[in-house]
Amino acid sequence: MATILREWSYRYQWFYDTVSRLAALSVGGEGKFRQLALQNLTIQPNTQVLDLCCGSGQATELLVKYSQEVTGLDASPLSLKRAQHNVPQAKYVEAFAQKMPFSDRSFDLVHSSMAMHEMTAEELRQILSEVHRVLKPGGIFTLVDFHPPTNWLFVPGIYLFLFLFETETAWQLLRGDLVELLEEAGFELQNRVLHAGGSLQAIQAIARAN
Repeated sequence: MATILREWSYRYQWFYDTVSRLAALSVGGEGKFRQLALQNLTIQPNTQVLDLCCGSGQATELLVKYSQEVTGLDASPLSLKRAQHNVPQAKYVEAFAQKMPFSDRSFDLVHSSMAMHEMTAEELRQILSEVHRVLKPGGIFTLVDFHPPTNWLFVPGIYLFLFLFETETAWQLLRGDLVELLEEAGFELQNRVLHAGGSLQAIQAIARAN
């Protein structure tokens, strides 16, 4: 269950940005948060990068500093309009993550920030299969999203945040095993690091060849 604050976060960019900055304080600020999924990765200027469910381009803005070949994908025309304004260096595609309009093996790196918890279990499986399809063998899928807190001090904060801003799909993600779903989709876990008392997980997984 979510409150009207969730609707406001989609409707008003300033409100979304404020909430994002406040939430990122748990890992040392928004700059550090945007780096969580990219730690220890080598991204060259010609690396083909897909920012999956890119939203308004917050993570895209960081990715274009590494690569000149960044594509942002999102299903929201409003979000893409904002992303194009905020980060004009990237290319943008309006589409659902469950059915991406890209050829097989198009990307070296697929990045996702706080998007997988928005999906139902079936949508999540479809998306992970699509990510595997569009990645080159050996390519990396890197993401950051919610995780059940391992430090009880963070339990009230994360649960309050989910109640105010998220829907049932976020709670489903906490109850599931994202690494297991990745392995079922054809990925091999390379690294998973927990942050903010375990309430966030940064995952890097390699696409195995079919």
